[in-house]
Amino acid sequence: MPATDYQGSSAAFSIGRSILSLRRDQAVHSMEATHDLELELDAFQKQIMDRFADLTSGGPEDLLSLAWVRKLLDAFLCCQEEFRAILFNRRALVLRPPMDRMVTEYLERSVKALDVCNAIRDGIEQVRQWEKLIEIVLCALENHKTLGEGQFRRAKKALIELAIAMLDEKDPNAVIAHRNRSFGRGNNSSPRDHHHSQHQNRSLGHFRSLSWSVSRSWSAARQLQAIGTNLTAPKGNELVATNGLAAVVYTMNSVLLFVMWALVAAIPCQDRGLQVHFSVPRQFVWSGPVLSLHERILEESKKRDRKNACGLLRELHQLERCARVLSELADSVQFPLSDEKEMEVRQRVQELSQVCQAMEEGLDPLERQVREVFHRIVQSRTEGLDSLGGRPSNSE
Repeated sequence: MPATDYQGSSAAFSIGRSILSLRRDQAVHSMEATHDLELELDAFQKQIMDRFADLTSGGPEDLLSLAWVRKLLDAFLCCQEEFRAILFNRRALVLRPPMDRMVTEYLERSVKALDVCNAIRDGIEQVRQWEKLIEIVLCALENHKTLGEGQFRRAKKALIELAIAMLDEKDPNAVIAHRNRSFGRGNNSSPRDHHHSQHQNRSLGHFRSLSWSVSRSWSAARQLQAIGTNLTAPKGNELVATNGLAAVVYTMNSVLLFVMWALVAAIPCQDRGLQVHFSVPRQFVWSGPVLSLHERILEESKKRDRKNACGLLRELHQLERCARVLSELADSVQFPLSDEKEMEVRQRVQELSQVCQAMEEGLDPLERQVREVFHRIVQSRTEGLDSLGGRPSNSE
């Protein structure tokens, strides 16, 4: 064979081998990328399971307490951040159908959750108004050497007003005094909080929610139903088409619905209703703890002394019970007070004071956390819309 022919054959063989090697490297890289994505998605699902399993670990006295609700919101914020990171890192997949549609639907659900956050903030403010009535009772009956008829009249008047206010709140048509307050408007915060809020407002200034306030016709029950509408687990072909990302979006949709539902269950808000269809396929590893919590909260709402409650928050139930017992006791006293009756009154006043203090200490951190959830949803939605629109997001 001539030297030139040999050299040509050798060159062709070398090029062919390079092409095969390149294809093999690409295939290996693709397999590694797919494997990495699978690990990332599995880790996300496990994180959801672990966080909600932790929420189920407490006793009956922990469920729906202020500390538990704050823990729930903390879990949501962490899950939301992980979800955001996954979508950001897989932007090329997010822009393809059907993933783009799924993400858009999640963003629309998140807008509805903003209304729930505003309604919960109204509910927290309403509880603060009730606390002011409790303070009148405590001022009248606490830390006095003697208890007279005038003090009892003041206390009874405040207790009656409290009972009426809480009864009105159970009425779906009741009007909350601070209905139009929202996280997008002024609030009684410290200068430091105000500065932080201004910074957030500047960074999110271009965003304008359609629901900065809650109207009188707004219904928490209907809003939850709207969030849960058409929420179904992804089909096999959707999982294949999205490399498994469809399961992540469904998971976050379910977490969003459950967290908003639990907030409505715990905190007084307009037209509360807990009969929302919530079903999760058992193949999701986090379904067990989430469905367990859902069932336990429903059972709590069906108890005789909780059926007509304005909110299932543990401290709120204790506040209502202590106020009712003290009111009944105040109605039964005769003057001059016997030593035994006075001791009983002071004991009940002390119990009411302790519950009120626990409520007061827990409401401010809870409100800050609800506000953080609100702003985090706004931020994620803004970034999501920017990504789907093909524009670089603010964080890039």
